[in-house]
Amino acid sequence: MNESEFLNISDALFDRIEAALDAAELDLDIDRNGNVMEIEFDDGAKLIINRHLPNAEIWVAARSGGFHYRLRNGAWCNTRDEGDLFAQLGELIKAHAGQAPGF
Repeated sequence: MNESEFLNISDALFDRIEAALDAAELDLDIDRNGNVMEIEFDDGAKLIINRHLPNAEIWVAARSGGFHYRLRNGAWCNTRDEGDLFAQLGELIKAHAGQAPGF
């Protein structure tokens, strides 16, 4: 995948995350600026999602650690344990907002 393709795919990914969070009406703040989306919860926790162009990966930073995801066969898979980005992101959000959005 070239850089332009990755940017288009990751833009769609950010749009999907933002739409799911908006639809879930969770009590959180979303700040999207270029390559970075920051989600801040009432408990002060933050999730930071950014795209890493050199590796064509999506990176997620949370209190529990940092996670890298790569697109494989149409799914964003964790580079360590093959977990799905949306399932793992849902669990991270649920831990702070009390419920997971429907991705």
